[in-house]
Amino acid sequence: MIIVFTPAGAEPEHYDATTLRVSEVSIVQRTIDQKWGEIQKGLAVEDLDAMRGIVWVIKKRSEPSLRWGDFDPGVTEMVTRMDKQETRSYIDDALRIMAEDPELTREAVMAAMADLPAACVDPEWAEAQIAAAVAEAPKEEPEPPTPDEGIPAPSPSPSPTSSTPEMSTSDSSPTSSTSPPAMSMT
Repeated sequence: MIIVFTPAGAEPEHYDATTLRVSEVSIVQRTIDQKWGEIQKGLAVEDLDAMRGIVWVIKKRSEPSLRWGDFDPGVTEMVTRMDKQETRSYIDDALRIMAEDPELTREAVMAAMADLPAACVDPEWAEAQIAAAVAEAPKEEPEPPTPDEGIPAPSPSPSPTSSTPEMSTSDSSPTSSTSPPAMSMT
């Protein structure tokens, strides 16, 4: 999960929560009084304390003297976005569900993923991945025609390009038409 922090009048800054060290997670847990699992769940719903704690502890890497009270972003300055790996997993899960549920159409899957790019750190990449994945997904098999639909049955031809049987030209497998007559022993 990526936290995008955009201070007023400044360029967006990206903070990847997966880069945290265990010691940093411990600091965030103590500071906001939440366990790591709660913090992870909080990121998914843009919990302000979870986002603030992670951005603060990552910023401390380059600014060791940054105090918790000195880092107080505005409520609209932080959002979470899915990274490329999370986006790919989401798309793969959707395709797996589509493959397992014959009632689910391509259109329904596309509709379900319509808002996904906006939730990703790289929306254009996500759109391209969705389009490619849905295009490559197995298509629904059309039902074979029934014999009474006027489609002629295939002819029983030994050669896929010929409608008549061919003479063998192989010396190793003679047929009755190419073999010399057998001598009579009587």
